[in-house]
Amino acid sequence: MIKVLIKRASIPYDVTIFQTPKYREHKGHKEVYRTTIPANNREQCLQETFSRFNVTDRIPANYNGRFLSTGDIILIDEGRGGQYYFQLKPGGWFPINRILLC
Repeated sequence: MIKVLIKRASIPYDVTIFQTPKYREHKGHKEVYRTTIPANNREQCLQETFSRFNVTDRIPANYNGRFLSTGDIILIDEGRGGQYYFQLKPGGWFPINRILLC
C-alpha cells in the first residue's frame, strides 16, 4: 500500500546501444548511440528504450542505427551503481556478460 502512496521520481539512466553492422550477425557489436532515458527502474528503462528506438516518430534525428531487433545489446550505466548489459532475445531483454560484446 505504501508503494502506491509514494511515487518514486524517475532517474536518468545512461543508455548505450550496440548493434552489429549487419542484421542477424552474432559478433562485432559496435556502439551506435548513447543517450539518457528517464525511468523508475531498469525494466522501465529497457521498455522505454525499445519503444523510443522502434517507433519512427520517436527516433532522435541524430540516430544512425537501425530499429532495435533480436541480438542488439543495451548497456545501462548507473555510475556507482554499476553497469548492466542486456541483450534482446525472442523472449525479451536478458542480462548478459560484457564478454559477449567482443
